[in-house]
Amino acid sequence: MSGELTFELPDNEKMCFYENVEQGEQATLEFQVITGGNYDVDMELTAPNGQVLYKDIKKQYDSFTWTAQHKGIHTFCFSNEFSTFTHKIVYFDLEVGDEKPAVEEMGDHQTAMTLMETSSVNIFESLKSVLDYQTHHRLREAQGRAFAEDLNERVLYWSIGESLVIILIGIGQILVLRSFFTNTHKTSASTVRVS
Repeated sequence: MSGELTFELPDNEKMCFYENVEQGEQATLEFQVITGGNYDVDMELTAPNGQVLYKDIKKQYDSFTWTAQHKGIHTFCFSNEFSTFTHKIVYFDLEVGDEKPAVEEMGDHQTAMTLMETSSVNIFESLKSVLDYQTHHRLREAQGRAFAEDLNERVLYWSIGESLVIILIGIGQILVLRSFFTNTHKTSASTVRVS
């Protein structure tokens, strides 16, 4: 069984997710921060008996595989409590246990597979791999797009600020030059009498 989810993690918040895992099953949790701040979150994975299986702070992405020692609800929490104003968008993929075969009857298959069955299984495995690559590519593309849009916004504001400064300096220079050429001293006409 596997599941993927992309969610928004508000600032000063902690979100937890729960999954029932049988004893002895292997599980893999992979996560990545797509947008927000420095692209980092705190993550903690806890077993049903309260044992912390994984804990890391300010991680951008990671993958963790474990074998369940106890049957029950495993809890994994993402925390953005260290951030005061930045929302994050987080993606995670949880895979629990072995994946089902391409064809349900393949598990009970007693004889050798035909060439057609072998080709079908190979195509199925290749498509799963392609799907995984596409997911990671979409995540990197979304992260790159968010970074580019943020950079574009900063450049826009910086350009507007520079334009305003240039306009103000131009107006200031005009006023200074004008003051050089205007006569601000009023002279009184005095007549000089010659005798």
